[in-house]
Amino acid sequence: MSHRQYAVTHTDIEKLNARLLSISLSRDERDWQSVFHTHHFTELFFVVSGEGNFLFREKLYHIKTGDLVIIPPYMEHTEQSIPDTPLEYYVIGVDGISFQPAGEQTCVQVFCNVSNKALVEEIFSQMLYEMRNPAYGSDKICQDLLEILILRIIRSQHVIPVPIASTYMTKECARIKEYLDSNYSEPITLDTLTDLTHMNKYYMAHSFAKYTGKSPIQYLNDRRMQAACTLLRDTDHSISAISASVGFSSQSYFTQAFRKKYGMTPIRYRQSQAGDDAANGS
Repeated sequence: MSHRQYAVTHTDIEKLNARLLSISLSRDERDWQSVFHTHHFTELFFVVSGEGNFLFREKLYHIKTGDLVIIPPYMEHTEQSIPDTPLEYYVIGVDGISFQPAGEQTCVQVFCNVSNKALVEEIFSQMLYEMRNPAYGSDKICQDLLEILILRIIRSQHVIPVPIASTYMTKECARIKEYLDSNYSEPITLDTLTDLTHMNKYYMAHSFAKYTGKSPIQYLNDRRMQAACTLLRDTDHSISAISASVGFSSQSYFTQAFRKKYGMTPIRYRQSQAGDDAANGS
């Protein structure tokens, strides 16, 4: 007979401090509305079958069977199936940890090209089984499986685990973000936000930038630009009407800011989108 024995070597790995909050298995049956939403924890989203798109406010990514998406806390997102290929997917909620790509300073969404899809799916499946059939040690088994999954992600995707304490958005900053997302069309200044949170103006701006990578005013202008792009693409409203509806004080300032961000005027952007639609036959 043949026999080969391997000695176990022990590696000092810093404790992850990741805590499993929830796990679910969902299938898009077209009976729910896909809307942008956020969570205060990290999500691990794994596609079991189907095909669709994963959307953030500024980006859209195609997803398919075997893809794994890491969504950091407080990042607005949603998913949509492609007709006739409904998505089926696991979602895990994880507290205490998020991820940064090597060389980055902030936590961003990570799309993992999983090499061993069957192994990753089996980890999710075992966790769901334990939660559906709780018995002695189920929570411990799930926690250990979570750590195995995270270590495999770290190993294959070259990401760095970050304690949630260094990325966790404070209640005040989360309130500012929610306010800007909902009221971007209104006149908003730093004084507006300090009155909202009762924080020192400069500390508030610094704290918000720490968690989002942008100052409150930069975030507000980006939010307005996103809304403007949607209106330019999907309506025939005039440029002046769009400028006013998304919160800019003048059309000239809106055009200047739009050109600076996108390298073209709003009119040129609308023309380019109409050309793309015509080329795609829509």
